[in-house]
Amino acid sequence: MTDPKTDAMREADEPGFDRRLLPPMLLGSVLNPINSTIISVALVPIGDALGTPSSQTAWLVSALYLATSLGQPVVGRLIDIFGPRRLFLLSTGLVGVAGVAGTLAPNLGVLIVARVLLGFGTCAGYPAAMALLRSEAKRTGRDSPGGVLTALAVANQTVAVVGPLLGGLLIAVGGWRATFALNVPLAVAAVLLGLLRLPKSAATGESPQRGRLAARLDLPGMGLFAAMLTVLLLFLMNLHLRNWYLLVIAVVAGAAFAARELRAATPFIDLRVLGGNTPLLATYGRALVAYVVAYAFLYGFSQWTEEGYGLTPFHAGLVQIPMFLLAIGVSIISGRRKSVREKLLVGAVGQIVACLMILTLTGESPLWTLLLVALIFGVPQGLNNLALQNSVYFQADPERTASSAGLLRTFAYIGSMIASSATAVSFGQRADTGGMHRLAWVMLGAGVLYLLLTLFDRTFGRAAAPDAQAAK
Repeated sequence: MTDPKTDAMREADEPGFDRRLLPPMLLGSVLNPINSTIISVALVPIGDALGTPSSQTAWLVSALYLATSLGQPVVGRLIDIFGPRRLFLLSTGLVGVAGVAGTLAPNLGVLIVARVLLGFGTCAGYPAAMALLRSEAKRTGRDSPGGVLTALAVANQTVAVVGPLLGGLLIAVGGWRATFALNVPLAVAAVLLGLLRLPKSAATGESPQRGRLAARLDLPGMGLFAAMLTVLLLFLMNLHLRNWYLLVIAVVAGAAFAARELRAATPFIDLRVLGGNTPLLATYGRALVAYVVAYAFLYGFSQWTEEGYGLTPFHAGLVQIPMFLLAIGVSIISGRRKSVREKLLVGAVGQIVACLMILTLTGESPLWTLLLVALIFGVPQGLNNLALQNSVYFQADPERTASSAGLLRTFAYIGSMIASSATAVSFGQRADTGGMHRLAWVMLGAGVLYLLLTLFDRTFGRAAAPDAQAAK
């Protein structure tokens, strides 16, 4: 039987997490969500200014997530090898370049390019944060970063609170271009914090001095992965029977990618280990479905409140405040509780209830009903993000923490692509109430699937399958 006082003294003598790392970790990880949430209230003003319908402005959403879904696991793999500092500085610097390009963009095409640059520029923040957590756990001997993981989740929720409201304010003061200009000071701050605070070496994997660099990076594997994902996302963004060939190309590229990775000495994504890690695969599947619902609400509901309900961009941002405030509270309260299954189940039920309520909304509904829907969505917003993030940290191969975290975001962004495509198809030329109801049915179907995936998952509590561990 252990002595609690002795345990407490021993814990006090052990080194703690380096709190100086928190500012760059938090700022880097929120660059992507802040651009996601701000654009949600800027789509309609951009469409009005450039004379483009919502079906075309949806590419501003898709472009960022296409780039990020490709870049996250690639940059994550580089971080695993080289450490987060260099990748963090290069990526966040690119965010500033994208901000300038978007601010000066003369047409929709240039804006889409700017969003692609933003997607690649925001790739390093989250994998770098997860890699730093792993390296700090190794340094301190404390592999329970619950408080820091919660801080990351709360930071993302806080930005989500500020994002729509800040976007509305920026549009009111400086027009939609101000939402791109915001990235310039954010990038400068991130680069300075990275220079001052990030360690020069914090890799979680093998040393970059061993072996040929090109072989260890698995450039053919990265290329096949990029080809597979690009074609798949192009198909999802243009759902139509005439585009069936894109799906065929994606399947062929996927087969070639799998064959390459299974025989590569140092694969980009180790399918042998990943295939044996059933809990991690289940987490990726849940992430995809969860983000279909989350992003369909974020973009679809925002557009409908402006075009279908008649709110200004600023007031459309205000409507989403209850969701994000409650999400922050839920994350803080549940952050230090280890149970994952319960969080996911409550989150799944919250999604379903909110989707059913959307089906009752019309252009004549009282404003309080919109606020209530947003409030209910705050429960899954706070629970799902935290549970999925914690799951990946404890389920992933420690030497591939950053790339596994990046892959989580990739699955989330595939979900966002499906949501973006469903939003464009549901709304067409205008975000009216009928389109919102059609989108709500898609969201409801995804919410039910998410609930079933959680109910029938028997892998909870398993960090990794034994064969996965043996394969390392």
